[in-house]
Amino acid sequence: MARAVWNGEVIAESDKTVMVEGNHYFPPDSLKRDLLADSPTSSVCPWKGTASYYDVVVKGETNAGAAWYYPKPKAEAAEIKDHVAFWNGVTVEV
Repeated sequence: MARAVWNGEVIAESDKTVMVEGNHYFPPDSLKRDLLADSPTSSVCPWKGTASYYDVVVKGETNAGAAWYYPKPKAEAAEIKDHVAFWNGVTVEV
């Protein structure tokens, strides 16, 4: 079971994450959506496509752009469509 934790709060938890490039991508149904807010940030990966980001908001504190996902990944990364990965201080415990 993998868990994404920030500021003492579990943001996502699943035994069905997908590992890509050392990152756990959590399935959409494992997320606590009330702790995620849309972010204007985006980035491009040459083989996965364009990533969108979420801010993680816990106990009144915001970790800007700490979660990312691929809403329309390239074919090579189809298995992580809408799955969310974390960074920037969010700890993934396994």
